[in-house]
Amino acid sequence: MSSRTPRPALIALFTAGYLAAYLLPTVVGRLADSLRLNPTQAGLIGSALLLSSATAGLSLATRVERIGARRAARSGLLLAAVGYGTAALASSVPLVVAGAMIGGFGSGTATAVAATGIAAQKDPHRASTLGLLSVSALAGALYLTIPRVSTGHGLPFAALALTALCVWPATHFLSGPAGPDNSAAPAPKSPLPYARSGMVLAAVIVCWSMAQNSLWGVSSRIGTQQAGLSEVAVGSVFALGLGAGLLGVLAAGALGARLGRAVPIGAGTAAIACCIALSARADGLGSFAFGEIAWNTLYPVVLSYLLGLAASLDPRGRWAVLVGSASSLGTACGPLVGSSLSQSAGFPAMGAVLATLLLLLAVPLTAVALHTGGRPLFAGAARRRSGAPVGAIVPPSGLLEQPVVEISVFEVPAAVCEAGPEPVQGEFTTAGPRQAGQSVAASNA
Repeated sequence: MSSRTPRPALIALFTAGYLAAYLLPTVVGRLADSLRLNPTQAGLIGSALLLSSATAGLSLATRVERIGARRAARSGLLLAAVGYGTAALASSVPLVVAGAMIGGFGSGTATAVAATGIAAQKDPHRASTLGLLSVSALAGALYLTIPRVSTGHGLPFAALALTALCVWPATHFLSGPAGPDNSAAPAPKSPLPYARSGMVLAAVIVCWSMAQNSLWGVSSRIGTQQAGLSEVAVGSVFALGLGAGLLGVLAAGALGARLGRAVPIGAGTAAIACCIALSARADGLGSFAFGEIAWNTLYPVVLSYLLGLAASLDPRGRWAVLVGSASSLGTACGPLVGSSLSQSAGFPAMGAVLATLLLLLAVPLTAVALHTGGRPLFAGAARRRSGAPVGAIVPPSGLLEQPVVEISVFEVPAAVCEAGPEPVQGEFTTAGPRQAGQSVAASNA
């Protein structure tokens, strides 16, 4: 996808793709209430939705350029609107599951197109940050609105379907090297750069995202069952948490790469582990609100650096899509893992297990960030600014900015060049030994 693709179109597509994961707690909680399911069954439906989304991303990781950005995005948004709309109107479990999985596949398709386009931008980390800002703001507004409108499972699914329809006009701006619709553009074949680091990052982020969403998938139940709060109070806490997440993402965007990537990813993951342990032990409004708000503040910050790291590994966006899909795969396992752990061992034990896992995962994530630290975070942008082709060796940015020194050389008249210089008595002539008495003219001959 061309780097000239307007950023607002990619941000809108990113928002439509990621919104389902952000609304997961209310989706799972309302499915359990309206369809009379136990927590594990409701979590399984949420996992099926996100697993379908991850499948779409993994399937399209290297095919977005070949299919065409506009065509793929519109197909994904159409599937999301139809699938989530069906789930919103259905009252039987099979129809809800089918609609959720179709909608999830559409969300994953939209996310894959957005990730490919963001990786091609001059500043992929900033674009990822703007995407997280957009989806956090929309999700926060929905958490304030949904509990006050209805109690069924239809409204969250309807919000997802309506968002997909609202984003549809933005697909008009998706373009590629072959013209307004790049469906005919052949994708150049080249091996994935940073293969080892990319594979480690993709494998670890599955578990990282699973730990995050294990808490997020049962946060509503922690608030209502363990902390004794109403659904309106829980929704308000979530909205405040997502608002704090906006501030955190803004801070991450302003900070950029000043601290590198290892410190925000490693230290941020360790801090998130503490927040999860605290939130899972909440027994009142104060502890629940503090844990959820702190977690929501840190989670998108670290996620933005992880997405920026993945985008920097390959300017064509293949690692961005693969890592994003791996994250969705871990997110898909979250509701089921969180529901199973909490039902068998309780919320505090679940929090302790997840916190320990995150502390262990911080080590390989930091190692990957350090290993790729020699490559500038926005190396793709450096290539584009310097005019070097993708795949060329680009010197450090400091060398790119060195001034070019011009040396002036006087012009020799053409007549002199043809006849040769006439030696003058006392001038130096051609080097080498001469016989005594040899004239200068003979030596020049």
